[in-house]
Amino acid sequence: MSAKIYVIHENDEWTEPLQKELEALGYPFETWHLDQGSIDLTKEPPEGIFYNRMSASSHTREHRFAPEFTGAVLDWLEAYGRVVLNTSRALKLEVSKVAQYTSLEAFGIETPKTLAAVGKEYILKAAESFEGESFITKHNRAGKGLGVQLFDNHEALQKYVEGPTFEEPVDGITLLQQYIKSPDSTITRCEFIGGRFFYAVEVDTSEGFELCPADACQIGDAFCPTTEQPRDKFTIIKDFDDPIIYKYEAFLLANDIHFAGIEFIRDAQGNLYTYDVNTNTNYNPDAEQKADMYGMKEIAKELAAQLKSTYQLS
Repeated sequence: MSAKIYVIHENDEWTEPLQKELEALGYPFETWHLDQGSIDLTKEPPEGIFYNRMSASSHTREHRFAPEFTGAVLDWLEAYGRVVLNTSRALKLEVSKVAQYTSLEAFGIETPKTLAAVGKEYILKAAESFEGESFITKHNRAGKGLGVQLFDNHEALQKYVEGPTFEEPVDGITLLQQYIKSPDSTITRCEFIGGRFFYAVEVDTSEGFELCPADACQIGDAFCPTTEQPRDKFTIIKDFDDPIIYKYEAFLLANDIHFAGIEFIRDAQGNLYTYDVNTNTNYNPDAEQKADMYGMKEIAKELAAQLKSTYQLS
């Protein structure tokens, strides 16, 4: 069988769990680490299906142009009619929160009030829209909550922007966003496989927002500030059911996103705000073991099914 499953990525550690599951199924696969390389546009791509796992945070691992190179590769694959899971449209949303929010709002999914600015002068000007209320800054192209800062007033932002610790976003676009306070310091991440809801995981954010569920990013148990009992950083919610799931699935279908984690937060009044779409989703092994639900195993099964149906394999 010449056709294979191809996994496009830029992080070997994050890809290892999927490799193990594909090996267990016995289907041929190959990984493409697209930090750098070349493609011959005059030649056809190999036969197979292609799963795009490129990450918006690649630049934090010194893979500055991996998303751009991946975009070129996806254009090449799609031009030749290859099956791509998490297409070039998905990649666009992965690397731009502006693109995420505008698309989410088009599907009636509420996002926090957000302004985008380039240049320190315009960042400070945009902050005037939050007079009297707390707000956060974040990078348009980020990942793992990198660059998230909380401010209670314009003066605090000015000190940060004009100081030595200011982080310049890799694409130059800084977002200023309404601060949504969770009464229990948690957010919820909904995982989707094959465009369908798989499970929801509650994430404890009491120690900050630089969170990643992958093995390589394990940060142990956190402690709830209102109790002496420790609680897990990641907890899968059994039988999660909310109308937002149907809107998320419609959003994913329209944007050619097959695998993703979508994060939301509820305020004290119960209002739900969606603030992140991650098409390079990872899973927390401890939480999955406790719930007996395994995301990478399901992704591997979905990829195998796609390969079989595309090439009419038995």
